Parts: sequence; C-alpha cells; structure tokens
Amino acid sequence: MSLINNKNSYRIFLITSFIAVNVFVLFAISQILGYLNKGADRNNMLHLDKTTQSTYLPKIKWLRLENPGRKMEKQTLATLEKHYLFSWFVKNNALQTNSPEGIADYFTENPRKVLDTILQKNKEKKITIETTTLAHHPVLDFYSEDGQLVVFTDQNVIEFQNIYKDKKLITSIKDTASYKILMLLEDGFWRIRHCERMSKIPDTLQANLVKKTFEISGKKIIKEGKPFHIKGINYYPKNSAWNMYGDTFNTDTIAADLDLIKRAKLNTIRIFVPYEDFGKGEVKVEKIEKLKQVLDLAKAKELAVIITLFDFYGDYAINNWTLTQRHAETLVSTCKDYTNILAWDIKNEPNLDFTSRGKQNVIPWLEEIIHVIKENAPNHLVTIGFSNISSATILENKVDFISYHYYEDITHFEEKHNQLEKTTSKPILLEEFGISSNRGLWSWFGNSQNKQAEYHKKMQAIFKEKQLAFMSWTLYDFPNVPNAVAGKWPWIKNKQKQFGFIDVYGKKKPSFEYISN
Repeated sequence: MSLINNKNSYRIFLITSFIAVNVFVLFAISQILGYLNKGADRNNMLHLDKTTQSTYLPKIKWLRLENPGRKMEKQTLATLEKHYLFSWFVKNNALQTNSPEGIADYFTENPRKVLDTILQKNKEKKITIETTTLAHHPVLDFYSEDGQLVVFTDQNVIEFQNIYKDKKLITSIKDTASYKILMLLEDGFWRIRHCERMSKIPDTLQANLVKKTFEISGKKIIKEGKPFHIKGINYYPKNSAWNMYGDTFNTDTIAADLDLIKRAKLNTIRIFVPYEDFGKGEVKVEKIEKLKQVLDLAKAKELAVIITLFDFYGDYAINNWTLTQRHAETLVSTCKDYTNILAWDIKNEPNLDFTSRGKQNVIPWLEEIIHVIKENAPNHLVTIGFSNISSATILENKVDFISYHYYEDITHFEEKHNQLEKTTSKPILLEEFGISSNRGLWSWFGNSQNKQAEYHKKMQAIFKEKQLAFMSWTLYDFPNVPNAVAGKWPWIKNKQKQFGFIDVYGKKKPSFEYISN
C-alpha cells in the first residue's frame, strides 16, 4: 500500500512540475513577443527623461510658430521640443565620451555620418569636448500637411565648450550661432535630418526701458537719485542659521529681528538662498514664497536686501550649467518686481573653489549666471562676494559693484582697501568682516567679548572717516553650526558660532554698541 502511495505522489509531482514549467515558458515567450512587437523605447533605453531633467535644462523659447504649412498642435510642439533637446543632449554626450551611443536614435543617416567622422578624428587625436547649450530661440519655418516634417531656424544658440587634449584643458569657448534644422517624424520620434550651422542673427528686439531703484553713478550706488551708503549686516535668524527657510521659518521672529536691525541704524541686510534646499533646477514654490515673505518684511522696515544665490553649491560642471541657470532664472524672474532688492550676489566666495573645481570652470559659470540675472531682472544690480581683496576685481567689468570679505589683521585693512580703491572704477562693498568672541576650552588665545567690541569700534571709525560701505558678520551668535559650514572640529565650529553682536541668550554683547556708526 505504501509503495502505491509513493508512486501516486511521484506522478503528481511530475505532472505539477511539467505544468509549472510550461506556464513559465509560455509567460516568457509572451513577454518577449510583446516587447518585440512594441519595439524598444529609446527614452527608456537611454534614460533620457530622467537624465536630462537632472543635468540638462537649457532655456528654449519659440519666437514664432506661424508658417505656410499646417498649424502646429500644442502636443506636437511639446514632443518636437523634447526630442530636439534630446538630440543636443546625446550629441553633447558623444563629444565628451567620443562614443556614438544614442546618435542613431536622434539623427538620420547623413548627419550621423558627419558626427561619426568628428568623433573618430577626436578619438584619434585624444581630444574630448565638454559642451552644453544654454539657450535656444527657434522660429518655425514650415510644418508639412501630413505632420511628418518640420523646418525651423534655431536662432542665436548659446554654446559653451571646454576642449581637452590628453585630458588637459586646451581652451574654453563661448559661441553664439544659428542653425537651420529639418526634422522627420519616424515611429513616433522626431529625428534630425538636416542641421546647417549659420551665422549669428542680429537681435532686432528693442530693449525695454526699465525703471531702477538702485543704480550706479561713478563709484557710488544711487537710490532714487540720491547716494545710498550701505550700512548693513549679514542675517540669519538665531535658531535657524543656514536653514532659514526650513521647518522653523517664522515671520514673527524675522520681523522682530529686522526691526532690531532698523533701530540699530542699519539700512541693508544680506540673506542667502541654498541651491539644493530650494530644489536646484526645479525651484520649490514653497521656498520662493518664504523668500518673498522675507522680502516683504524687509520692505516694510525700509531695508534694502542683497540676496546671495547658490549657497552650498560647488559643482560648476558644464553639463549642469543649464540646471543652475533655470534655478537663477526662476528665482530672479519671480522677484524682479521687488524694489528693495539692491543686488543679487551670484555666489558666496567662489574663488575658494578655484583649486578644487578649476578657475577655468568657475569664472565662465559666474559670467553666464550674471547674464541670466541681467536678462531676467535688469532693474537689479549684480555683484560677487569674493573671500579676499586680492580676488575682488575678478569680473569687475561684468558686475555693477565690487564685493569682498575681510577677516585678516585689522592693522592692514586700510592699506589693502586703499590699494583696491586705486585699481577699480566701480563702487566697493566690504560685504563680510568681523571677529569671533570665542575664548575658552577650545580657544585659549581667542578674543573676549571686549576685544570683539574694540575691533568693531576701530572698524566703524575707519568706515565713518572714509565713508566706506560695509556689512558685518553677523547679527547673532549661533547655538549650532552645520558641519557643511565649518567642518566637524569643535575648535573651528565654536569659533564660527560667536561672531554675533547678540549672544545665544538674546543678550546684546559689548560689540553691539559699534554695530553701526
């Protein structure tokens, strides 16, 4: 009896296994056939949607859509624009890697041959090109009745390239050119059929006359026709330093602080916008709203504002430029009507990134961000807060006024500042200065609160005598300082905590008497 039961169990096991294997095989075949019938999706293969959103967002603005052929549908335009930018993305990537990956998906045979030849020659000569496009201005010339062919002129495409040979930078090039483009619709995708480079097309648009609250006249900043002498301070709320727009954001706290600043006879604050916290290329609406609330509060107190962009940013890689440009464009265009914005400070102490990121990458990036801001908020001034006097005149022909920071020996300040005055024709702002009152376990030879007060007394005497524009660091001592700001070593972090005129308990330190002159 036992033998019969074993045989039946064995048969059941074999039959069940056979059925399971067949089900699995049929399922696998159906999936393969479904994939083959559907065709591979180039977007999924190259992950272009995700990749371009995280690294490539050039500005594109259609200047004209009327044409002799068919009317351009909204959905078709969105798809065309998307695939056109994809073609630039894969081309840029190919020039950087000397690999034709993706080229066949977005270019037809003739332009593909041209690109293949370029890639082969570059590979033989060990040349690689980091490149990106920053702005596109297409004009639709023709859209066929069958909806399969589009011709347009992409006017004044702004391109930037770093060219390397044997992994060493040869040159950096910024260029503006126009392109005659013909694209064909094949299998639901638009491909480049013809791309002809043309000369730059003259811009015939008339510049709008913009009313400015703050302007430059010689070596002075002018507000509504009168000289404006900056007497300011760098500002963070005490308990949310370097995280001003986070969960602890409180308008009552900020309003009280700004009232205190105003009563201290200061007229300007400097605030900071962290790049990643605000959403990078896709700026978070809730963060902008908080920034606007700060601007409204400052306006109510009649305080001018300098906004420093790109806090905690330090990449500068060419393939990320378009993200930073969209970030700046969104912020600046949203806030362009605030008359109390004195200036946009492009980046805090960017010269500190010269060694790690390359001066040849940082300076062109700064130039392009200046261009974006001037284009989107021509009524506001632009500056760059360099970490020292020796770097202060970098890009002086691009900024409206020069800004620098000074944390060196006070005995050399006047001499160094006077030398800077002789070398520039632009207004000058001492955008950061101060000393810490940190003296204790981790700083035996640090400065006491009285020493800090003596320092500010001397600096304010110089400012008053020479009528220098200044912004001190900072209103408050901070109970906490992030590692990203000062590192993890306590003797460094503790020093950074105590630059303020008011201690962590809200008590004014002796230096507060000399917060202004």
